[in-house]
Amino acid sequence: MDDKQAMKQSLGQVLHIGSKAMSPRLVLAPMAGLGHIAFRHLVSEFGGFGLLFTGMCSAKAVPHENPRVSPVFCWRQEELPFLVCQIFGADPESMSRAAERIEKEGFWGVDLNFGCSVSAICKKGAGAALLKTPDQAVAIVKAVRASVSIPVCVKFRTGWDSQVDGAVELARAFEEAGADAITFHPRVAPDRRNRPPVWRHITRIKAAVSIPVFGNGNLFDEQDGNRMMGETGCDGLSIGRMAVARPWIFAQWTHGFIPDQDIYISTAFRMIELLTRHYNEVYAVKLFKKFVPYFSANFKFGHEICKKLLIAETPDEVKQRIDQVLSVYPQTVARPNQNLFL
Repeated sequence: MDDKQAMKQSLGQVLHIGSKAMSPRLVLAPMAGLGHIAFRHLVSEFGGFGLLFTGMCSAKAVPHENPRVSPVFCWRQEELPFLVCQIFGADPESMSRAAERIEKEGFWGVDLNFGCSVSAICKKGAGAALLKTPDQAVAIVKAVRASVSIPVCVKFRTGWDSQVDGAVELARAFEEAGADAITFHPRVAPDRRNRPPVWRHITRIKAAVSIPVFGNGNLFDEQDGNRMMGETGCDGLSIGRMAVARPWIFAQWTHGFIPDQDIYISTAFRMIELLTRHYNEVYAVKLFKKFVPYFSANFKFGHEICKKLLIAETPDEVKQRIDQVLSVYPQTVARPNQNLFL
């Protein structure tokens, strides 16, 4: 059995998380501004994943949000059986109230974001800022666990320095507080993506808890996935920005999907079509421009392609640019240009 077959077999095994089960063990990572309904719709058309996660939803807003008008707290009914709602907040009360609304709507689970290091989030005491106040983070997990019966997942980072011991203790505390699964991104919060993730830290987290642990960070191809699972012993893989670059990656890793040269142009067209289906034209173009850098990273001269696609200001202009730039089949690269991974 070769490495690809071994990984497909490992990923294909059923994984129990709290009261539910999921398969394959390959999930879309929780991402802000990128995991919106249109992108999830696109990924769903390719398939191959176990769970999808929403973009970051404000816990204070969720109890009162109207899915018909909210750009983030919205979904398709058919994705609820495999959709986890990601929330951020700084206090147990607001997070638990949001979780109650999420369970009522029929989501598969709720994800607590303790990893976002964007200053606007951290200034509110949420996201990765909670790693500086671990007791508060644990209190949030306890409150959410007490308020819902659906799986409670937690995503967090190493912390605000490179010492992983604190993260190990926090993982244990999250499990004791009632977390059903952990997604661990082994980078310190200030780094964002300036330095590579330290995969051996995932090994420490996995050894510290009995609940499932999803590894996250620099998973670009199947060899990376196979190596992360082999080296760290993690229970599953969480793919973020690489999924934005190649929305078919889940199908490729788990179902043996083989993309052809038309995949890039057809995917770009489908992305703008789905964006205009789910959002007004102005917001659709804005979200397409968030997608463009990651998608452009697939090409040898990705920066130039990115510039050309970003010029468009309307959906029709976007389609014209896609046709002009991608119909000539620009040369692709095996591993994406990480300089375009914002």
